[in-house]
Amino acid sequence: MKAFTKITGVAAAMDRANVDTDQIIPKQFLKRIERSGFGQYLFFDWRFLENGEPSSNFELNLSRNAEASILIARRNFGSGSSREHAVWAIEDYGIRAVIAPSFADIFYNNCFKNGVLPIALSEQQVEELFRRHAASDKYLLTVDLEQNRIYDNTGFSAGFEVEPFRRHCLLHGLDDIGLTLEHEAKITAYESAHPAL
Repeated sequence: MKAFTKITGVAAAMDRANVDTDQIIPKQFLKRIERSGFGQYLFFDWRFLENGEPSSNFELNLSRNAEASILIARRNFGSGSSREHAVWAIEDYGIRAVIAPSFADIFYNNCFKNGVLPIALSEQQVEELFRRHAASDKYLLTVDLEQNRIYDNTGFSAGFEVEPFRRHCLLHGLDDIGLTLEHEAKITAYESAHPAL
């Protein structure tokens, strides 16, 4: 898992509440066995028309949101089924942080296990980010997990909270396997002392 310390990047704004995992990654793309390659299918039914052409109205297809690494959204982001593929698609697309007033619990937990930082801000703070995004040709934000702050170059700044253990794991790029491997020497010593029968 890629560590997350501090990023500055293009912020895309998705003015939709209750974005569910079925829209984030539609079910027909869940057959893949790899964890990579899902970014091309992110928001597929919204990003593309029936003929396969990009939809000119979809937020991530707008030139101002090209190469977005931060997504600003409305409340209850990631609702619906518990598919971890939704976070895989977001991360593979290149989005490292999602900012919203609230998240569905399972999606929120899956983000931390896959190197994506979900940030819950107040409705008023998110509204201000939408306002600033609308007023900019290409809105840049900095997300600093070391300082637990989000800011832009026009005066916006907000602190956010992340549970300390999850923050530690993201800062050091530790997923569940990585956490286990931190104890590799002890595991090896135990296995050496207890040979298989």
